[in-house]
Amino acid sequence: MNPPRLDRLSALLEGLAPVVTLNTAVPGTMPASNSPAAEHALCVYLLSGGAMSLQWAGTCVQVHGPALVALRAAQAHRLESLTATNQVRLIHVHTQLTGPVATLFLQEFVEPRVLSLLNDEPTLRLALTMIEMELSAPRCGQPALLNRAGDILFIGLLRHLVAYPSPHGTGLFNGLADPRIAKALVAMHQRPGAEWSLERLAGVAGMSRTAFASSFRNVMKRTPGKYLAAIRLAMAQRAVDLGKGMKEAARTSGYGNTSALSRALSRARGSHEQ
Repeated sequence: MNPPRLDRLSALLEGLAPVVTLNTAVPGTMPASNSPAAEHALCVYLLSGGAMSLQWAGTCVQVHGPALVALRAAQAHRLESLTATNQVRLIHVHTQLTGPVATLFLQEFVEPRVLSLLNDEPTLRLALTMIEMELSAPRCGQPALLNRAGDILFIGLLRHLVAYPSPHGTGLFNGLADPRIAKALVAMHQRPGAEWSLERLAGVAGMSRTAFASSFRNVMKRTPGKYLAAIRLAMAQRAVDLGKGMKEAARTSGYGNTSALSRALSRARGSHEQ
């Protein structure tokens, strides 16, 4: 009997808690948003036909449909049609990440990701087909159907990012793409408050302590301890923002006491201000 396949994304999805909304869009300038919500959101464009240019931070790339573009909602950018306006079919998918690990996820998007949907992207093509059919011929229950299609689209995007991790990211999807490092990442995502030691994480990965520490740092661009601390701090900050109080935030995120959490939050605020 084959061992069960490792689910690399379910715990991450729970930590992201995405809320997806869809609407049609037209090319133009999309200024950076200064709202707090934009700092925890992903902007996705589906180009089902035609061609357009994507411009950001002095860079310009051409995008030919069918294709998907994903970038941070806080990133100013411009979309410009390269074909007749009636040939450009553009759908905007706003994904608000309401979970505690949104910041870690969005660090993967140092620059926009452009995916061609011509080949080997069945989940994304399915979502695009469902969305196009519903928008062209609305029927009863459209909001619910579009929400489900948006969820399928987001999961398809995550699967692609694991299969083709960006060399410019922080290493999250690079780590999930590594069969052994992924086991440790999934364990930390599932139980961030557990008493994880380097030895325990190495055991989960099926590696020696030294080999695991070295491989993790090479793939993730940070140590296992620092990655775990980042998850815990994000969870704690989210709990505090929701008004759960320092004691509850410390308990659920793995901090020994409120003093330790208070110091960690103060250090994070000081680092952010610098």
